[in-house]
Amino acid sequence: MLIVQKFGGSSIANAERIINVAKRITESFAKGNKLVVVLSAQGDTTDELTDKAREINTKASKRELDMLLTTGEQQSVALMALAIHKLGYPAISLTAGQIGIHATSSYGNARIKNIDTSRILSELDRNNIVLVAGFQGINRYGDITTLGRGASDTTAAALAAVLHADLCEIYTDVPGVFTADPRIVKNAVKLNAISYDEMLELASGGVQVLHNRSVEMAKRYKVKFVVRSSFTHEEGTLIKEEVKGMEKLYVSGVAVDDKIARISVVGVEDRPGIAFQIFSLLAKEKISVDIILQSIGRNATKDISFTIHIDDLKVAMEVIEARKEVIGFDMLSYDDDVAKLSVIGAGMASNPGVASMLFEALYNCGVNINMISTSEIKISVLIEKKYINKALESVHDRFIGNHLELYREAGVI
Repeated sequence: MLIVQKFGGSSIANAERIINVAKRITESFAKGNKLVVVLSAQGDTTDELTDKAREINTKASKRELDMLLTTGEQQSVALMALAIHKLGYPAISLTAGQIGIHATSSYGNARIKNIDTSRILSELDRNNIVLVAGFQGINRYGDITTLGRGASDTTAAALAAVLHADLCEIYTDVPGVFTADPRIVKNAVKLNAISYDEMLELASGGVQVLHNRSVEMAKRYKVKFVVRSSFTHEEGTLIKEEVKGMEKLYVSGVAVDDKIARISVVGVEDRPGIAFQIFSLLAKEKISVDIILQSIGRNATKDISFTIHIDDLKVAMEVIEARKEVIGFDMLSYDDDVAKLSVIGAGMASNPGVASMLFEALYNCGVNINMISTSEIKISVLIEKKYINKALESVHDRFIGNHLELYREAGVI
């Protein structure tokens, strides 16, 4: 079998853990598997490098930041190669440039364009374990670009797709995908399997087990995906096209995201083109927008509110404020003390009353709703950040915690 494995930063945070992962890799290799292994930077290395950059220059260019931050992954693959060599197995460490992972020039958030597989295939033919630095690509100028925080998952999914791998294993510090964050919800349970669509919504909703772009890629190229722990030998969670039994249930998981902010553009003219003017400004800055709410209107004006990642708040406010005269609005405000809670499930489309159950659960724990967004398999609400834990527990109990036997009968936990 050709297997692509990915190990996150917590899995290789120190020498002891590197040796542990090296043993896990070589155990799989000894069974006759061909291995391509993607590694993240160790522990908090990326944050530490970012802090070092800010000590020198608080307005560091994105190009130079990418040059700096990618050294974390380069250290990881070299150290892992040394560990595997010590165990008596062949391995080679490679950067994105050495492999030929070609990406766009959006420093800090580049997208993979294509991958030249010739070097990897050549190393596999030499019976090497191929260790790949995740999170990075090379643009058309030959510069290193990063793929966004957490994007080593995306590197792994992309490699699995172009190599037509039999399996892509994502190793983390948790044993799989849970129905909610087990650190907050004590009766959260691990799912045996989940669909691509549900996993994508969970990842977009704040579950940090997988990078959302990696799930998109896995779905597009039908990559067989498994999430499992690097510290145990549990089976983990299989991510695939569809999951039998899941449609009989209301939801497969509840996610929260407290890294968001809401922006309100108040008193815009009620005429065509206003929304385009606002959101095209954000698009030029590569700022993604999530929930959008527009008021019905009064006195020939409307209010437009939307949510973005909190890291994009400063830039978003600046670019909109700078175009106030052109757009024409009375006031621009923001709230960064909010969080998003989402319920996700393939069964929502065929089970009426899910919204009512969600609102009942929030009412029972005394939490007010600020904004609502819906799709075929997801309902998201914006609430005050201070209530996120009790809201998560209440909603999880309403949909899952009080019905665990039903989930066991369906075979999904």
